[in-house]
Amino acid sequence: MDTILKVKIGEAMEKFVWDEKYEIGVEIVDRAHAKLFRITNKLQEISEDALTNQAAYKEGIKYLEAYSVTHFTEEEAYMRSIGYSGYADHKRIHDNFRNKTLISLKRDLELSGYSASAVQRFVGIMNNWLKEHIMLEDQAIVGKAVRQKKKDLSTQIDIISRTVHRAVKDVLQAETKLVSDEYKGQSIGNGYYCCQYYNMGGGVTLQLLLGVEDILFLRGIERIPGIRKREMTKQDILKVFEQLFQKMGRLFKVETEPEFGMENLLSRDGFRIQFMKGCPLSLLFGTRSGALVFCYRNWREKR
Repeated sequence: MDTILKVKIGEAMEKFVWDEKYEIGVEIVDRAHAKLFRITNKLQEISEDALTNQAAYKEGIKYLEAYSVTHFTEEEAYMRSIGYSGYADHKRIHDNFRNKTLISLKRDLELSGYSASAVQRFVGIMNNWLKEHIMLEDQAIVGKAVRQKKKDLSTQIDIISRTVHRAVKDVLQAETKLVSDEYKGQSIGNGYYCCQYYNMGGGVTLQLLLGVEDILFLRGIERIPGIRKREMTKQDILKVFEQLFQKMGRLFKVETEPEFGMENLLSRDGFRIQFMKGCPLSLLFGTRSGALVFCYRNWREKR
């Protein structure tokens, strides 16, 4: 598939530089956050060096994990000391990241043999999660941000995860693992993006958003008859997304399949714009081949 024409929608990973906007005014917390930034940026530098060996990756990631856990413990102790009302929810986020996200990311690294691309993906997710967590959750501890209490979507997450798993297995021939149930818009690298709208009746519109890392997406492209003999087209890309949406749409008991055309394809920026409108459920999945993002939102049309 050397002749495949990729639609470049991804973006290069950026480094996060510590500055005053990330400070919450608590020395022990700010100092730890600044150090976490330095550690993740150092890991990125290591992954950009083609001569770096697997041992260096493992040691750096092990140190990052250990320091993150230590920081969570210190931050939780501070929240308890001031009687922070959002402590339980905040600790739940820490536990989810430590017990689910980190474990899934490390498994992805191990399966890839600690490849440079997998390390970069790991660092990108870590950096974006840290940045968003500081600005929304940590600054809420000292009243610099207002934390919006989320609805309990645990039941929906389990059902949707199984549906996504089946769809990706059928279309892309890959096994998925839920990495995070709090995806916050971090880059998944070079990828392909698409959306679909469903009329749910009663003036309610449902929108599904999908983002698929290019390496994973090409698994689906390879199943299209004759694709190896010609260049990939946008129509090929659309066909794979259409198959995914057809399977995922069944989750919402959609009786009539909506029209699906080129206007459904999104650029990375287009995906981000739609995502920023607010999604009550945003999931990040990992596979051996790459990452996948699933988001949905719905609204009632004004009359």
